[in-house]
Amino acid sequence: MKTIVICSGGLDSVTLAYKVAAERALTRLVSFDYGQRHKKELDFARGCAARLGVPHDIVDITAVGRRLTGSALTSGGTVPEGHYAEDSMRVTVVPNRNAIMLAMAFGVAAAEQADAVAAAVHGGDHFIYPDCRPAFVEAFEAMQRHALEGLARIALYAPFLQLSKADIVSEGARLGVPFAQTWSCYQGGAHHCGRCGTCVERREAFHLAAQNDPTSYEDPDYWIEACQEYRATQRQ
Repeated sequence: MKTIVICSGGLDSVTLAYKVAAERALTRLVSFDYGQRHKKELDFARGCAARLGVPHDIVDITAVGRRLTGSALTSGGTVPEGHYAEDSMRVTVVPNRNAIMLAMAFGVAAAEQADAVAAAVHGGDHFIYPDCRPAFVEAFEAMQRHALEGLARIALYAPFLQLSKADIVSEGARLGVPFAQTWSCYQGGAHHCGRCGTCVERREAFHLAAQNDPTSYEDPDYWIEACQEYRATQRQ
């Protein structure tokens, strides 16, 4: 199936791109500049496309992103530290982000006569992000059938929907994904900070998957404390 992958440059979406390249016909990667805190992740998406030998589009929706205020990723607020599943991470929600990106990607897929759009939403996202949950994915695909009726029939491919981050690391290891060439950190510094929610989730996932983590973290051991604190709150 000719498939377009929405790729942020993060571990999940790069692994998805490698999976599609191995199992389907990967036609292009599409990334979005929505005014996020830093553009570093887009460089990693560009690198992924180059390695896989496919075109890469960066769609500028910064004008839209400026209206999606209230998130620490778009409004310049403080990025919370700690475990990814804590309530404090809700400030990283960008309202309707996935719905907007998917709608645009489906339009590109229809124009190019592709068969599917692939998105790397996964089980660890369900708690925080409503547009990463199975009900959203099912409803969005149904909506697109009506939106493109008579023009195209495009599937929404979300193979990680019920998987954990550790499962994705295991899959990436199987596919030979160069994990060091992916970017997760919200901070966008010279190295992963090791303290924001995505860094903690990333480091924990490699541990749970029993895979070597090649990532350079400014604070490589903070994840242990963050995970212990989170588990303690869950036992209360």
